[in-house]
Amino acid sequence: MPDNYMVNFDTRELPQVEEEYIIMGSGIAGLYTALSASQAGRSVTVLTKQTMMDTGTDKAQGGIAAALGDADSPALHREDTLVAGAGLCDSEAVAALVSEGPDRVRELIGLGAIFDRDSQGLALTREGAHSQRRILHASGDATGAEIQRVLTQRVREDDKINVLENHYVVDLLVRDNTCYGVLAYDRQNKEYRVFRGKVVVLATGGLGRIFEHNTNPEIATGDGIAIAFRAGAEVMDMEFIQFHPTVLNLPGAPRFLISEAVRGEGAYLRNIRGQRFMPRYHDLAELAPRDIVVRAILKEMAATNSNKVFLDLTHLEPELVKLRFPNISKTCSEYKLDITVDRIPVAPAAHYMMGGVKINLVGETSIRGLYACGEVSCPGVHGANRLASNSLLDGLVFGGRIVEETKHFLKDYNPRHLEFACDWLLEPAKTDYAALRKKLEVLMGEKVGPVRSSEGMREALVFFDQWSYLKRHRADNAEQMEVKNMLQVGELVAEAALARRESRGGHYRVDCPDTYQRWQKHIIFRR
Repeated sequence: MPDNYMVNFDTRELPQVEEEYIIMGSGIAGLYTALSASQAGRSVTVLTKQTMMDTGTDKAQGGIAAALGDADSPALHREDTLVAGAGLCDSEAVAALVSEGPDRVRELIGLGAIFDRDSQGLALTREGAHSQRRILHASGDATGAEIQRVLTQRVREDDKINVLENHYVVDLLVRDNTCYGVLAYDRQNKEYRVFRGKVVVLATGGLGRIFEHNTNPEIATGDGIAIAFRAGAEVMDMEFIQFHPTVLNLPGAPRFLISEAVRGEGAYLRNIRGQRFMPRYHDLAELAPRDIVVRAILKEMAATNSNKVFLDLTHLEPELVKLRFPNISKTCSEYKLDITVDRIPVAPAAHYMMGGVKINLVGETSIRGLYACGEVSCPGVHGANRLASNSLLDGLVFGGRIVEETKHFLKDYNPRHLEFACDWLLEPAKTDYAALRKKLEVLMGEKVGPVRSSEGMREALVFFDQWSYLKRHRADNAEQMEVKNMLQVGELVAEAALARRESRGGHYRVDCPDTYQRWQKHIIFRR
């Protein structure tokens, strides 16, 4: 039998909800799409697997990029994005991002988002690979939290939007390549529910939690990509994972992102010998594209037999540092680090997924009625390496485009009321899923991390083959479903990385270190 479901079910026996829009995810992409749909007069249900605030958006520090400065322009922003993307950006998607981005940011401000200001107006900073100061930030280094706050508030005030927390989306309901809704698990009431929608939107975020060391929230386990792939949607660029160069690496402390904006304000990277090394690797030094900074750090760590380098702000004005980075300063101080006088020990960690569910310029996937936006999606805007602070902008622009497109789609679309069922899955496997998850996280970090080899990736694929039998067994709870999704997306990442026999952007192979013109193309998978 096909393995496109994780549980046995029959929609005729389950409680059902019908809505025009079913949106999965409550970060910037999901909530902005919900608000846009409501403003268009549509009814919306938002499903989120934990609370509304458990999102990658809430954790975002550095800022949101938009060409709002007097010396800046969408054309310059476009050029920087294309250069960072290492030849794999879709130029039309990038043009949409940078040209529509400023208006979307102005909308956020109109909704009540409070960004930092100076005597010139909006305080704009610069980050790696940006040619201009175009990064808006809030409360110094809590930009995502401010955006999450205002969108959450606006959604909660909107009578047309129904938010259901603790609803884990299990699978899509797809027949004849058309999506009719989703099967979800109500974790609080411990029951399955069916949500039928004319427009189904994936905005579930990334997959960083498949790696042992990462900057992502607990929810980032690749669920959206996994359920879309199981349903037959195309996924693209799965090999391109962005590893953030500077993540706190201190015994006893959780991995904590040290924003790229720190380097944007003038911080240096030093090896354990105290030597500043980035000028040896790139003309932009600490502001080089993230993939270049990551590999430079890894080389310095290997050369000095260390598991870290240092981020040095001690030459910067102490009051400026505390004012600009209050969250980072506070967090480091909890571990006895004063960032105005102490160097911060850092190392790279998994941060962002450039690939995902393949979409076109209006958010359509390869399945009719199924759309995607934000980190779960892949419009080709980030290419092989995302430009810093383009991620929040991505969710806004393509979320808005989905609603504009579906205004026309909904006029003529009246989906049939179909029933769905699965009764062929075996009883839950007697597996220690917590231990399996830990094995997966360690394996991905060691074999499919920022430095890869054919041998390591083949070992990873052997691991996934060993556990493939779990697809024949139903999941017994949301935690098991999560691990099965992590196995699915981990396998897709490893398989795509093995297939791409070159190094480009966030994908680096020691056995294929060069970049080739013939590989200036995308790898697309479909069940």
